[in-house]
Amino acid sequence: MAKLLVVDDDKNIRRILSTFLESCGHEVQQAPDAASALAALSKEPDVKLVLTDFRMAEMNGLELLEQIKQQHPDTLVILMTAYATVESAVAIIKAGAYDYLTKPFSLDRVRQAVERALEVGNLRVENRALRDVVHDLPLTDSRSSVMQSVLRTARQAANSDATVILLGESGAGKNVLARQIHEWSPRHERPFVVVNCTTLSDQLLESELFGHVRGAFTGAIKNKPGRLEAAAGGTVFLDEIADLSPTLQTKLLRFLQERQFERVGGDETIEIDARIIAASNRDLEHEVAAGHFREDLFYRLNVISLRVPALRERPEDIRALVEHFLTAAALRNRRQGLQLSPEAMDALGAYQWPGNIRELRNAIERAVVLTRSDVIPREGLPDRVFQAPSPLRPPPPSGGTLEELERDHIRRVLAEAVTLEEAAETLGISTTTLWRKRKRYSIE
Repeated sequence: MAKLLVVDDDKNIRRILSTFLESCGHEVQQAPDAASALAALSKEPDVKLVLTDFRMAEMNGLELLEQIKQQHPDTLVILMTAYATVESAVAIIKAGAYDYLTKPFSLDRVRQAVERALEVGNLRVENRALRDVVHDLPLTDSRSSVMQSVLRTARQAANSDATVILLGESGAGKNVLARQIHEWSPRHERPFVVVNCTTLSDQLLESELFGHVRGAFTGAIKNKPGRLEAAAGGTVFLDEIADLSPTLQTKLLRFLQERQFERVGGDETIEIDARIIAASNRDLEHEVAAGHFREDLFYRLNVISLRVPALRERPEDIRALVEHFLTAAALRNRRQGLQLSPEAMDALGAYQWPGNIRELRNAIERAVVLTRSDVIPREGLPDRVFQAPSPLRPPPPSGGTLEELERDHIRRVLAEAVTLEEAAETLGISTTTLWRKRKRYSIE
C-alpha cells in the first residue's frame, strides 16, 4: 500500500480514480487544482505518487511537476492528458514525469502505470539507502586506539599534497582509507582513480597508467589517455605497488619527481597534477634490500607512511563492521530486517580474521544469502569461523628472510587447499595476486 494523490479539476475523474486505486489497496487523497495539491503534499510529505491532469487553470500539470520536483524530489508524477502528441509526450518525459496517460484511459492501464511507478520509487529509495551505507563504512569513528592514531595522522596528511604509502595485510582496509584521505583532502571534488598493480600484464598496466598512442602495440587502434590523466587535479591510488615492474617503477619515479610522463609509444610530454597514494601488503624496505624495489622510488613514496592495523588488532571495531556489512548485504539481497543472533555475534567477535575486513564482509554476505529465517544463527556462519586457529609456525631457520617465509607459507597453503580459489581465500589475497606470487617464487 502507498499514499497517492490524484489532481484533476474534473470531480468525476477524481472520484473514479480514487475509488479504483483504493480498491487496489492504496491510500488516496484528492486535489482539484495544483495549489491544493502542493498544500496536500506539504501536509503529507510521504506521498509516493501524484497523478495529475495536464490542463488546469492557473497552474498546469507541467508547472505542478516542476514544483513537485523542487519541493518533493522523491515523489513520482504521472501526467494525464486528453491531447497527447509525440511532441507533448516527449516534453512530459523530458520534464521529469515518470509516465503519462492519454484520456480516455482504461483502469487496467492506470493500475499498470501506478504499479511500475511505485516499483521504481522503491528501487530508488533502496539504492539511495545502499549508497549511504556503502559510503558510511565505520572507519572514521573507530573505537580502537591504534586505528584512531592512524586516522588522526591520515586526516592531517589529507590537507597536504604529500605522497602517502599505506602498509598492512590484505583486506585490512587500505583502499577504504585511501579513499577517505581523498575525501578529506582539498581534491575531494576531483576524481579518485584506482590502479590495481596486480591485475594486468606489465605492458597493459603501463598503458593503463600512462595511456598509449595509436599503433603503440597490437590492438592500439586509437590514442587512449591513461589513469593519471583521468585523475587530473585528483588522486591516484596505486594498490599493491610492490608488484610494479622495474620499468614501471622508473616511469613512476619520474612522474613523482617532475609530474611529467609520455604515453606508451608517444613522444609528447604530458604534465599532470595528481596526488599519489600507494599501498602494499609487503614490507617495502625488505623489497628494497632484496633488490626488487627501487630505493629512490621507495623514499619518494615514503613521505607519510601509515600502517593499517589488522582486524585482530582492533577487535573493538568488529561489532560496528558487522552491523554495517549486515545492513548493506540485507539491502542488496532484499532482506531488510534481517538480524544476527547473539551467539553468531559472539562467534564473529572471537574469530581472528586472517583475511581481515574483506573476509568479514564475505562471511556476512554468505550468511545473508543462505539464511532463510529472519535471524542469522550461529550455524549460518562459515565453518572456518569455528575452527581453532592454526598453531604458530616455527620461526624460519637462521638466515631466513621474510621473502623465504612468504614463499614457504604459500607452498604450504597450496598443498593443503583443494582449489586455487580456496588457497587465495586462506591467504587473504586475490587469485590473480596468488598467480603472480607463484610465478615470482617459481611455485608449481
